[in-house]
Amino acid sequence: LDEVCIAEAYEIDGERVTDFPSQMRNLHKAVPIYRRLPGWKQDITGARTLSDLPSNARKYVDAIEDLLERPVAYISIGPDREQTIVV
Repeated sequence: LDEVCIAEAYEIDGERVTDFPSQMRNLHKAVPIYRRLPGWKQDITGARTLSDLPSNARKYVDAIEDLLERPVAYISIGPDREQTIVV
């Protein structure tokens, strides 16, 4: 991926809203506001620790933690159960 986008807010009727619009009348008007981050092209399915990830993937995890104001505990890096990094 050249770029990874995280929807960090929505614009509804010109107003920035950080909570997901729960009312149908607002949901159809919501335009996502994205935080754009550099992507990575390396295969990460063999990663077993956070330090095994490319630096841009680690920056993506950091951005999610920043937006959620919570630490990430698990990172799925593939479809198999063992392809999970416990942070």
